[in-house]
Amino acid sequence: MIIGSVLLILLVAYGLMRFLIAQKEPPPVRRTLEARRYVKVEPVKYTKIAAEVSERGRLSSIAEIDIVAEAAGRIEPGQVALKKGARFSKGDVLFVVYPDEAILSLKARKSQYQNTLASILPDLAIDFPEAEENFMEFFSSINVDKALPPMPEIVDAKLKIFLASRNVISEYYNIQRDELQLERRTIRAPFNGTYLDVYMELGAYINAGGRVARAIQTDNLEMEVPVKRDDATWINLGDPVEVVSEARSLTWKGRVIRKSQFVDENTQRQSIFILIEPNSKQTLLAGEYLRAIFPVRPIEHVMEIPRNSVFNSNEVFVVKEGRLAKEDINVVKVNERTLIFNGITEGDTLVVQQLINVSEGTMVQTDKEATDRPGQGPGGPGQGREAAAGTRANR
Repeated sequence: MIIGSVLLILLVAYGLMRFLIAQKEPPPVRRTLEARRYVKVEPVKYTKIAAEVSERGRLSSIAEIDIVAEAAGRIEPGQVALKKGARFSKGDVLFVVYPDEAILSLKARKSQYQNTLASILPDLAIDFPEAEENFMEFFSSINVDKALPPMPEIVDAKLKIFLASRNVISEYYNIQRDELQLERRTIRAPFNGTYLDVYMELGAYINAGGRVARAIQTDNLEMEVPVKRDDATWINLGDPVEVVSEARSLTWKGRVIRKSQFVDENTQRQSIFILIEPNSKQTLLAGEYLRAIFPVRPIEHVMEIPRNSVFNSNEVFVVKEGRLAKEDINVVKVNERTLIFNGITEGDTLVVQQLINVSEGTMVQTDKEATDRPGQGPGGPGQGREAAAGTRANR
């Protein structure tokens, strides 16, 4: 009896529990949300682009020479200090190789030559009277302190034989050679420039052919710009070039004067040489670095985008039906910060920013959509309708 009552109570309790459970509403199912990435896009539109090549280069002098002594002797001062960095102008006396002994020797030789001419003048008056007056004037015009005057023209063959037998002709040219050697003891500046290095001091003895200094021209500079082999094909001799300082505050005009016919084996770049026109605003110095901007011919049917929006050398993301898709492009030219391309369908929505940790098929929201629907761009609440639906579901 008691056992039956207990079983009855348990059955009733179990049935009541099942009934109450059946009456309870099922909990709402939370929908899985897929986050949207915000991306900057531009429609693909091909135009004509006037591309340019911009590279850094180093200034150097078009003339860099060794200054050597052409005679032996002691180095004496000229008009310019014989020191590294000293400036000089074209024609200035840089230094002199002790000339006193050579000067005296030349004077003695001219005097001896006058003696030779004086000894033949009586013979000329008898045998060659038509030449006497000319050689008398020549004799009278010789000054040991000045260069030899021109010798009278010799037309008569017999007169030439007579003068050659008396060493008049050969001695004349020997004296001219000594005059030239004396001039070479005075070293003059061949251009406006400065000493790059100095190897000898004033008062030192120098042998003929010895190096005294190294100099560069400072008023005529050129710029060597290593450029990529592909970019070099766009550049031609005579092309105008804009040269700017690193801060782009000063500019100079230049033109392409040479292209190297080889590629540097280390950098794989081809050198372009630019002649720069002087600028009164600032003096250019050999050794400094500037940036050269080469304008090249326009490129048809292309588009320019930031370089960081391209990955794997030639792949980009486009947006199709709200998701990312990869496309291959044809790279036409690579600039410092941008890239010029074609090869994808005009009108496609192209991503023009760098994307990190994304894959093909990722759901995205473009900046154009954010403009059309305010409050749903970056920093806006929820990033779209899915986020709003999720918020209601959480409640």
